[in-house]
Amino acid sequence: MATLVEIAAQLVASHASSTPMTSDELLAEIAKVHAALKGLEAGQPVEGAEEAKPSVSVKEAFKKNEVVCLICGKGGFKTLARHLSTAHSMKPGAYKKQFGISSKQALSAKSYSEARRKMAQDRGLADNLAKAREVRMANIEAKKGGAAKPAAKAPKAPKAKAPKAKK
Repeated sequence: MATLVEIAAQLVASHASSTPMTSDELLAEIAKVHAALKGLEAGQPVEGAEEAKPSVSVKEAFKKNEVVCLICGKGGFKTLARHLSTAHSMKPGAYKKQFGISSKQALSAKSYSEARRKMAQDRGLADNLAKAREVRMANIEAKKGGAAKPAAKAPKAPKAKAPKAKK
């Protein structure tokens, strides 16, 4: 059977492989894990994990041009979803629940959301969505009505051509 030191070293090595750590942080982590394992072996009760406190307030985290992570305090993100999954192995829903963020609150910078919305409107995606919803509702009504023929598919909007480069 492995000793407590070996188990602690394996746990910390696994953690360090996915999270960048300095040598001082590694040593402190090994000591902390070893002490926790020793306490478990002696039958001492395990201390509850500290409740994560945000590094900045929720209001300060969502700025016009950037989003700041409430867990680590890193900023400069246009959107948090990828950072949460890679750095914290967390899904956006769990993040929102942990910090009491409304489910309607986007985890992206306001300017980024506005730019994406404008781009979608310029391409006519809102019109396509409205047409598809109409067709869907017509199909649902046709199924309720009985033998009526379902509505035809919505016609696709023509693709916008990119302007040609000048020579």
